[in-house]
Amino acid sequence: AVVSTQSTGAPAGKAFTAFVVDADAPGVTVGRKEWNMGQRASDTRGVTFDDVVVPSENVVGEPGGGFKVAMRCFDKTRPTVGAMSLGLARRALDEASKYSIERKTMGKPIFMHQAVSFMLADMAMRYELAKLAVWRSCTDYDEGRRNTYYASIGKLYGAIAANKNASDAVQVFGGNGYNKDYPVEKLMRDAKIFQIYEGTDQIQKLIIAREHMTRFL
Repeated sequence: AVVSTQSTGAPAGKAFTAFVVDADAPGVTVGRKEWNMGQRASDTRGVTFDDVVVPSENVVGEPGGGFKVAMRCFDKTRPTVGAMSLGLARRALDEASKYSIERKTMGKPIFMHQAVSFMLADMAMRYELAKLAVWRSCTDYDEGRRNTYYASIGKLYGAIAANKNASDAVQVFGGNGYNKDYPVEKLMRDAKIFQIYEGTDQIQKLIIAREHMTRFL
């Protein structure tokens, strides 16, 4: 595992150092698997360190450079989280679209009712717009350009699209959407974490605003 330690008294930008720590090292205790709201296939566990000795050769980068290491990692991992969000947003759209054909009220499929069709249109727009942002962040990374700005936009808007599409899918399904016999309630539970890990929505907005304003300062 890669972990960071904080040095007391050091400036904020140089307070962290990243290390590689063997999970089998003496003093490392891996906790029980957490029972999460969603994405339960994820093996989420707490890790406790008790007087763990880490050799100097296990330092990642330079001492005090852990923050920069983490930020460079985020430029790579945030697009992947955005891509995961896209998958969920698309699944929610597909499930809602198929159900809107099967379910009939007043003698016609519910997608023919304007209220439902507008929800499907909004879901499709969110998915397509999020996809463009995620693809841009991936393209910049692949071509060696700094992608911090688009990585945060793609991660943030992907999370928004996933959560809103999942919620709208439940709405299209009506009472069935709240039932575990149908797939969309799981999508709604799975979506929430996209707004939390790899930096919350609020952190992404801070980064986007900062990167945007550097163009004018």
